[in-house]
Amino acid sequence: MHKKIILISGATDGIGKETALELAKQGHQIVIHGRNKTKAAAVVKELKLSSGNQTIQYLIADLFSMKAIQNMVVAFNLKFDHLDVLINNAGAVFDNQRATTRDGIEKTMALNVMAPFLLSQLLLPALQKSDDGRIINLSSAAHRMSGKPDVNDFNLTKVSSAQRRYGLSKRFLIWNTQTMAQQLLTEGIKNVTVNAAHPGMIATNFGQSSDKGFLNNLIYKSAISLAKIPPIGRQFSVQHGAATDVYLASDPKLIGITGKFFGNSQEQHPATDKDSDTDKQKLWKYCEQITAPYTDVVQPDQTAIAGEN
Repeated sequence: MHKKIILISGATDGIGKETALELAKQGHQIVIHGRNKTKAAAVVKELKLSSGNQTIQYLIADLFSMKAIQNMVVAFNLKFDHLDVLINNAGAVFDNQRATTRDGIEKTMALNVMAPFLLSQLLLPALQKSDDGRIINLSSAAHRMSGKPDVNDFNLTKVSSAQRRYGLSKRFLIWNTQTMAQQLLTEGIKNVTVNAAHPGMIATNFGQSSDKGFLNNLIYKSAISLAKIPPIGRQFSVQHGAATDVYLASDPKLIGITGKFFGNSQEQHPATDKDSDTDKQKLWKYCEQITAPYTDVVQPDQTAIAGEN
């Protein structure tokens, strides 16, 4: 098997960490992203011990900050001459009370849509240097319950429910996956593919600390309980949640497959199939506008840290 350089965002816990472990066991060179240097360094040591793979490293960035994302990419480029796989794993659902980042972006959109968009754009040159560059965007089955998006309100100023903001963000992530895949083909870039995946309802810390209302809180906590019941617990495990990402990152049968949506390690039909191409283009242009000041690669500052050679 060809050994790949794989960057995974949000990989110090949960599905991202398990994905890193399984791909490290395959012998790939893994770069995990985290927000906290101490935690990231500890996870790298744990992954090295568990996998026997000593090539694992980390990068630090606050994905709520587009400047920090820009700096992280520069730090990556200083250490590596190309990238084979980018797994945009980081994501979250927040409280019903709407909040914005310092960049003025609603937090769910910032982390679940803008961060993957900017990382993909900034790392595209590195991916183009790979014979088989792959971008994997971690979406969610929750996109099916998002309702009809308001394409004049991508910053979700009129959406009061945290769960609906989450569903919309994951729907938008699929939109951008499909749009980028088509753009790359139109531009004649055939060695970089973009696909989306959903992990299923997994027993992790995801969504456990945010207040989304009584019913939604109960649903998120139920996965923890169900995971303890054999034999059904397997489908709620982090191993099950990571399996599709591992498949998309490493299986040679997927070379050239792009713009698709996967779950349970097989192609599925997302609820976005009948969504308007015009609306998808409108979202893409909105993301381009918001991220435009950060699409030039500059010298990194101390917000980007690479470690554990």
